[in-house]
Amino acid sequence: MDTEGAAVRANTTAFNDGRYESVARLDDYEELKDQARAIKEDAIEQLPELVEQLRETVEDNGGTVYVADDAADANEYIREVVADEDAERVVKSKSMTTEELEVNEALEADGVDVVETDLGEWVLQVADEAPSHIVAPAIHKSREGIADLINERFDPDPPLETAEELTQFARGHLGELIEDADVGMTGANFIAAESGTMALVTSEGNARKSVAATDTHVAVAGVEKVVPSVSDFAPFVELIGRSGTGQDITSYISLFTPPVDTPTVDFDDDETPLSELDADRDFHLVLVDNGRLAMRDDDQLRETLYCIRCSACSNSCANFQSVGGHAFGGETYSGGIATGWEAGIEGEDVAAEFNDLCTGCTRCVNACPVGIDIPWINTVVRDRINRGDDEDAFDSLVDGLTPDAEDDGSPPLGKRFFGNFETVAKLGSVTAPVSNWLADAGPSRWLMERTLGVDRRRDLPTFRRETFRDWAEKRTSGISASSSEGRKAVVYPDLYTNHVLTERGKAAVRVLEALGCAVTVPDVRASGRAPFSQGMVRTATDHAEDVVETLSAYVADGYDVVVVEPSDLAMIDREYEKLLSEDDDALETVSANSYEVLEYVYGLLTQEGADGDRLTGPADGGPGVVYHSHCQQRTLGLESHTAAVLERLGYDVTTTDVECCGMAGSFGYKSDYYEISMDVGEQLGDQLRAPGNDDRIPVASGTSCLEQIDALLAREPTHPIELLDPRRDR
Repeated sequence: MDTEGAAVRANTTAFNDGRYESVARLDDYEELKDQARAIKEDAIEQLPELVEQLRETVEDNGGTVYVADDAADANEYIREVVADEDAERVVKSKSMTTEELEVNEALEADGVDVVETDLGEWVLQVADEAPSHIVAPAIHKSREGIADLINERFDPDPPLETAEELTQFARGHLGELIEDADVGMTGANFIAAESGTMALVTSEGNARKSVAATDTHVAVAGVEKVVPSVSDFAPFVELIGRSGTGQDITSYISLFTPPVDTPTVDFDDDETPLSELDADRDFHLVLVDNGRLAMRDDDQLRETLYCIRCSACSNSCANFQSVGGHAFGGETYSGGIATGWEAGIEGEDVAAEFNDLCTGCTRCVNACPVGIDIPWINTVVRDRINRGDDEDAFDSLVDGLTPDAEDDGSPPLGKRFFGNFETVAKLGSVTAPVSNWLADAGPSRWLMERTLGVDRRRDLPTFRRETFRDWAEKRTSGISASSSEGRKAVVYPDLYTNHVLTERGKAAVRVLEALGCAVTVPDVRASGRAPFSQGMVRTATDHAEDVVETLSAYVADGYDVVVVEPSDLAMIDREYEKLLSEDDDALETVSANSYEVLEYVYGLLTQEGADGDRLTGPADGGPGVVYHSHCQQRTLGLESHTAAVLERLGYDVTTTDVECCGMAGSFGYKSDYYEISMDVGEQLGDQLRAPGNDDRIPVASGTSCLEQIDALLAREPTHPIELLDPRRDR
C-alpha cells in the first residue's frame, strides 16, 4: 500500500471512470453483456466438442494443435517446438496464460533468449517483477520509476524522462530484438472453433510484429478461450476494451486464421519485393487445461471460466485500488476473479493468501461484462478453505462460538467470532451496559486484538439493553393491521438495527406509520450476512431457511417486507438464491415483496399518494445533506430513491461519488485490514470534508458506512430514515 498504492489507485480509478463514460455511450450495454454471457455459457457447456472441432479445423488449415494437461506438459511441448527450430530468441506478446505456465523460465533454462514485447511486460522483465494487473501489468509503477529503471539498466544518453522518450526508446530497442527473433509467441483472447480464427485485442502493435517477423508462431491459450464461431467475437470486442481500460475500442483488433499466408519478412533484404518472399510458416496452438476442465465440472467455480480477462473487477475494487495485485492476487491472477482462477489452477492454499481481501461488496458484479458473481465464488472458496478436507466441518457452529474439540477443519477463532455475531449481539444486549464497559476496557481490547484480531483503534458497537424488537413489543400506539386501510409492512430487525442502532428501527416504524402503514416487527433470525461474509456457507444457509420461512408467512398475510440495512436486502434478493433451492417458491415470494426502507417510502409517496408533510423536513436555514449510498444498495439499483425522497421533502442534497467507504462490516474491525480499510475510507472522508460538504449533515444508508464515517469525521452521521422521523428534534 505504501510503495504501490498511489500509482495503482490513480490508474485503476482512471480506468474505472473511463468505463463509466464508455459504456454510457452504448445504448445496448446490458444486452451486449447478456449476449456475451450466453456465448460463454454455451461454449463452456460444449467445450470438449469445441476443442475437438478446433483441432480438426487448425490441422485442416495446416497447423498443429496440442492440448496440454498442465503447465509442465505445455512447457515441454513449447520447448520441443523451439528446439526443433534451433531458435535462439523467442519474442512474445502479452499473455497471462504464459505467465501462468512460467514459459519464460522454462525456455530460459534451455538457453533461449525470451523477450516480452508488450511495453508493460517488458518493463517488468527488465525489473524482474511479476505483473500486478491482468491488463496493465506495470500499473503499480510511476513514469518516474520506470525512467529510473531504464536509465539505470541501459544508460541512454541523454537520460530518458518523458513518457514519449521512454516509449520511443522501448520501440527502437524491442524492434531490433524482434527483427532477429526465430519464434513468435502470442496468447489469444478468443478462438473460433469453426474456422480456427484467433482474436488478439491489444493496445500495441507488438502482437502483429511477433507473428509477421517470424516463420514460427506459437499461440498459447486456455481451453476456455474457444467459442463456436467468429460471429461470437462481436459482443466481446465491444465490451473488453470498455470494461478494462475505458476505451471504446482498443488500438488493435487483430484476427488471424493461422498459419497466415503473409510472407516472412527478411530484414536483411531490402530489395526483394515482399510478395516474392517465402510464405511457408509453422503454426502451433497450445491449448492449456491446467485445472480448467475440473473447474468446468465444479458447479461453483465454473463461472470463473466465463472470464474474458478484462480486469474490470480489479479496477472497480476499492481494496485493489489501495494495494494492487501483488497483494490482492496469487501466483498469476489478481483482483476479485483471482480467487476462482488461483483456487482452480494452483489450489485453495494459494487462494487463501489473499481471499479475505474480497469484502463481498458486489461492486464488481455490475462491472463484469459477462456478469460473473465474483463475490459468490470468493465466498465458496472461503468456505472450502475453512473446511479443509472435511466437508462436514463446523456444522455445529450455527449457534455456537466454539467448534467440536476434535474438529480440525474449523475456521480461525476470529472468523468464528464474526460469523456468529448474532450470538455475540444477543449476549451483549442481555448484559448491557456491563458488556459495553467490559468490551471497551483496555485489557479486553488487548485480549480481543490478540485472540480475535479486533483492532484496538476501531470503536466497538454499543449494545442496547432494550432491543428494537423489545421496544416494538412494548408499544401500545401505532396502526393495527386489522383497522388499517393502507399497506401493511414488517420492518425486518436486522442484527445491528435490533441490538445496536435501535433508533433507526424506531424511526422506520414511526415514518411508515405516519404514511399510513400498519407496522409490525417480527421475531426472526438475522439474515446470515455475518457467517456468509466469513465463508460459513452452511451456517448462512440455516439462517436463510429460517428467515424465508418466517417472512413468507407474513407476505402470505398481505405484508410487505421493509429492510433497513441494504446488505440484508441483498442477502434476500441475491445471496439466498445461491443458498436455497432454485425452485423455492417461498423465497421468490419474499424477495419480490421485500424493499429497502427509503425505496418503500419513495413508493408510498409517489405511488400511494401518502402525505409527506407528516414527515420531518429540514429546518429553515438548516444545513443541507451529503449522502453516501451503500455498495450493495448500488448493486441493487436503489441508491437514487433516498436522494429523491430527501429532495421531495425539501432537503438540499449532494451525493458522494466515492463508491466504497472501506469498512465492509467485519473487514474494517480486523487488525490485518484496518490500515486498508482506513486508506479506502479516506477517499470518502476527503469528499465529506470538501468545501460545500463540510457543513452538511453526513447521511448514509449502511451500518458499515455509518461506522466508517463516524471514525473519519468530527460530525456524527445519521441514517436517512432518522432524518424523516416525525419525532426528530431538528
